[in-house]
Amino acid sequence: MNSHYSVAVIGGGQAGLSMSWHLRQRGVDHVVIERERVGHEWRTRRWDSFCLVTPNWQCNLPGYSYTGDDPDGFMLGAEVVGFLEKYAASFDPPLIEGVEVTRLRRTPQGVFDLETSAGRISADQVVVATGPYHVPAVPRIAERLPSALTQLHSAQYRNAAQLPDGGVLVVGTGQSGCQIAEDLHLAGRQVHLAVGSAPRAARRYRGRDTLAWLDEMGHYARGIDEFGDADEVRLRANHYMTGRDGGRDIDLRAFARDGMKLYGHLRGVTGVRLEFAADLAASLDNADAVAEGIKDAIDRYIDSAGIAAPAEARYVPVWRPDDSEGALDLAAAGVSAVVWATGFHRDHRWIEVPIFDGRGYPTHERGVTGCPGLYLLGLPWQWTWGSGRFAGVAQDAAYLCSRLLAARRQRFTDEVSWLAGTPTETYPQVEWWAAA
Repeated sequence: MNSHYSVAVIGGGQAGLSMSWHLRQRGVDHVVIERERVGHEWRTRRWDSFCLVTPNWQCNLPGYSYTGDDPDGFMLGAEVVGFLEKYAASFDPPLIEGVEVTRLRRTPQGVFDLETSAGRISADQVVVATGPYHVPAVPRIAERLPSALTQLHSAQYRNAAQLPDGGVLVVGTGQSGCQIAEDLHLAGRQVHLAVGSAPRAARRYRGRDTLAWLDEMGHYARGIDEFGDADEVRLRANHYMTGRDGGRDIDLRAFARDGMKLYGHLRGVTGVRLEFAADLAASLDNADAVAEGIKDAIDRYIDSAGIAAPAEARYVPVWRPDDSEGALDLAAAGVSAVVWATGFHRDHRWIEVPIFDGRGYPTHERGVTGCPGLYLLGLPWQWTWGSGRFAGVAQDAAYLCSRLLAARRQRFTDEVSWLAGTPTETYPQVEWWAAA
């Protein structure tokens, strides 16, 4: 590595690579520092049957889009890794893999100092593109479970065969929890599922993928500033569905009908006895209401636009709980393992710049922080629904690049204002900045 760069991009996933593409197009000296390898998160934190929930046609990175023969399909994990590797090869970014940034500070002179596992470097500007999923979040209640019980986080789950024989308790029903519960269920395991408050959405409705309708309706173009509760929007769980086997709904009620045991959210542990809240019915009803609300919006759009779309009967619940199962005896039920599908914590302790709010969230406006020269990219709802996904990170990267270059031009103008009237042959970089 060099000792100094104009821009340091931290993180070599889809966000960091997208920013590098724009910087390379503008001829800006920069480096992309990746702790592991390109696509590391997709390689290591996904189960064997994992596939994207978003359709392939939404995979649009700067200068590179999905061009396969299945635009309405859903890439498997290995295919996602291949997609990112091919993207990197398409423009050869100044990427350094296997190097971790362990400390980021800003000097009194306004230059950023980066301590890395390969030595210290500095940069005029920094883009943090490490995403939000850093440390697996396992609740402290896990410490109270019997020591003989196998416990792992969803990031460690690969397949049913890695778990000991017996029943499996899955805690959490976001996208990962629901898909892992389905994976275990299809493998013939007895699944006990602690249901949370995540909403669901139908995979298809009235002849098209639901996401295709929402995209056409402009839903994914809505900026976070259009929501009155922006902070809460950023914290909401994603709607659960799956792209498995060509894509389908995830219906927890159907799982229960077919033998899966559903409970409310986990609230207590006493020995081998688990206590659950009596909120299962409410959680299922709320998830269904969200899914039906999305269909209502699609119906209104179809009607207003005069689109000829096939009619479709609405969802009818196939199972209803009575909330009588508020407890689970692990030993009596033969449960041998627990999968915690409880999300991730952010870990920004290495960033020693005061940009965080009281909850530890990095404050920003469309990725521009209050610290001059420091930018964020790839966060969920950084600007739109697609900000942390293949669907919208390209737009965010383009915007941040324009802001970054504008700041560079302004800083350069301020620093060389005393050169007024000096021939540009003496300082040829003036012409470059003017054109950037």
